[in-house]
Amino acid sequence: MAIQKEIWTRAIVEGLFASNSFLSKAFNADEYVEAGKIVHIPQAGVASNVVKNRTTLPATVKQRTDTDVSFELNKFTTDPVLIDDAEKVELSYDKRESVLRQDKLALYDAVAKDFIFSWSPGSERVIETTGEAVEAYTPSATGKRKAIVKGDVLTLMTKFNNENIPQEGRYLLLDAMMYSQLLNSLTANENSAFLASADAQNGVLGKLFSFNVMMRSRSALYTTAKAPKAWSASGEATDLAAALAWHDQSVCRALGEVKVFEQEKAPDYYGDLYSFLVRAGGRIMRSDNAGVMALVGAATE
Repeated sequence: MAIQKEIWTRAIVEGLFASNSFLSKAFNADEYVEAGKIVHIPQAGVASNVVKNRTTLPATVKQRTDTDVSFELNKFTTDPVLIDDAEKVELSYDKRESVLRQDKLALYDAVAKDFIFSWSPGSERVIETTGEAVEAYTPSATGKRKAIVKGDVLTLMTKFNNENIPQEGRYLLLDAMMYSQLLNSLTANENSAFLASADAQNGVLGKLFSFNVMMRSRSALYTTAKAPKAWSASGEATDLAAALAWHDQSVCRALGEVKVFEQEKAPDYYGDLYSFLVRAGGRIMRSDNAGVMALVGAATE
């Protein structure tokens, strides 16, 4: 009988993670990550009144009252992982390199989801999708939701236009299913024009009704009360998938450098220990939440 020989490749199949290029489309407050715990964003008060052909002199003097909004910088850490000393010589692939790369991507993925939650507005800044009924697809969700269609993006554009949000710098983050639904609602000519406007280097898949459209496997998540919900929370049958629309100067991002903690030849574990830490935080820039909206999948009866 022939000897059964096992062969191991030098490469390892690792986990897959979503694209997070959308994080660069925000007011950059990275410089404040190491400066403290709370970041304050000043808010200008009401502009002075304008009078045509003023007749009453001297004019009444008023003082502008400014306020602020703030957000907290959080620490995101990975569980320490052990690279057994024997694995360095017994395995055909570089496990240390694989572990460090995968854990760093997992850390960024968790941070990205937290930014989406922090940038998601409340119910007063929500509009619902209007397309045909499709199966709900978020974890634990049941029933049907209305698909996104191009008319919904037009509604978002109208809302932004009415608020004097600049045309340049508008972004729309869709999840994978919503992106497919949107493309399906376009005509052949509209689809061609949309794809022709793509800027792949910056993560933009196309431009529609003034929005640079981006996509990741999961975007925002909302409750039936139209309140933002973190992806780390327990899934519910009534959860609603949502797209996030914003202007790049209407949301704030503070993201620090990833720090690696290592202990080589740990005597209690007979191997090397590694873990990661990053400080990050953000929020909607304006107290009135202007320049940010959510497009939530409407539940059908």
